[in-house]
Amino acid sequence: MSEKQRYRMRTPSTGREIIIEAEPGIVYRDRSTGEELQVLGKVLPLAPSKSKLPWTVENLRISPYTGQMIPKDLNDDPITGRRLPPLPSQD
Repeated sequence: MSEKQRYRMRTPSTGREIIIEAEPGIVYRDRSTGEELQVLGKVLPLAPSKSKLPWTVENLRISPYTGQMIPKDLNDDPITGRRLPPLPSQD
């Protein structure tokens, strides 16, 4: 389970973006330019979460039990606690 919140950050001069686990009050810098990274926003799911995948269309599926969108990397439905069926093959 991830305890730290993940943030999407950007280097101002290059526009390069990264997602990192960060803590409030700490200044994070770009490795190549040394510039201070700008916080663009929190990445869903919010910490603490059992899922490590960002909530995007590619990483979500619909729960057969609740009809709610849930991360693909979970084995159990976070609302009902019931075991999820396997994902269909991507052949």
